[in-house]
Amino acid sequence: MTKVLYKGPGGSVVLPKTVFLDRQDGGHLIVNPPRAVWEQSELSAVELAHWCFLVGAVGRAMIDVLPQLDGGCVNYFEAGNWALNDAAPPKGPKTAKEHRRVHMHVFGRSPSARHASWRWGEAPRLPDYQDRKHWAAGFAPLEAKECSPPARAAMSPRRAR
Repeated sequence: MTKVLYKGPGGSVVLPKTVFLDRQDGGHLIVNPPRAVWEQSELSAVELAHWCFLVGAVGRAMIDVLPQLDGGCVNYFEAGNWALNDAAPPKGPKTAKEHRRVHMHVFGRSPSARHASWRWGEAPRLPDYQDRKHWAAGFAPLEAKECSPPARAAMSPRRAR
């Protein structure tokens, strides 16, 4: 089950039900926009600005509070592609406007990452849709004690610059 860590005007921050990056290799959060859209340009200027600020704040908070990111960084990946796969529900061909939902994956990138798909200095390698569950099966999510500091730090007034 997806766990909501924060919800506000910029959208929501969630711990995904399927984790694509083990917590020890950097961690994985998802930032959803304030409303479901198939394309960023469907958001109003204010909604888009708030969402972008939230995405950046989450990334900064992860860097600041997760020890596994010491000397590391984060990668931002706008997604929604797997929803368009013919094998994804509902099965069959799909159009982006009807089935895609924008969301931003925030991946912590650790210099000490061990998984071959997340090696430091290399681009992440995500699997094909059909292989995703097997590929992600061994990844552990960020723990509660790791998730509350980034959520609090991301919303901290000192972040507003």
